[in-house]
Amino acid sequence: MHPWPKVAWVLLLMLLSDWLKATLSRDFTVKDIVYLHPSTTPYPGGFKCFTCENAVDNFDCNRWAPDMYCPPDTRYCYTSHKMDAAGASVSVTKRCVALDECVHTGCTDVHHEGHRVCTACCEGNICNMPVPRNDSSAIFATTSPLNRTSVISQDWTVWLSIVFLLIHSLS
Repeated sequence: MHPWPKVAWVLLLMLLSDWLKATLSRDFTVKDIVYLHPSTTPYPGGFKCFTCENAVDNFDCNRWAPDMYCPPDTRYCYTSHKMDAAGASVSVTKRCVALDECVHTGCTDVHHEGHRVCTACCEGNICNMPVPRNDSSAIFATTSPLNRTSVISQDWTVWLSIVFLLIHSLS
């Protein structure tokens, strides 16, 4: 027997083992999202969030989430992750929400059920891919300020600091 068929079999088995590892993984990654060419949104500033109700885990939620734009009266993506005492997923809920549903993010322990629930909100297209698992990931992440007054006050602070430094350096 020639050595080439043996090499071909070894390569085929290596390819098959890599394929099995990839199909058994339960982690949902950015590679799983199919990026489409930019298209027109149904309204200005339109965005999408992963959307599911009481999915078994994050993979199932993201895998079966409908590919729809969020309603115009929403601005953020919301995620609620319920875990058992060992940290395993019990349920995952994701949806599009308005600002008032993002005020209380973080983790809480539900004592009578023995579960821990972590909630998070984010701003951006399909930004709610991961689930919050602890207080450091259960946050409200925005890409823009929540109100214009905070931006103006920050601008004044910067300008006053610059003026103070200039006056101090000239004297």
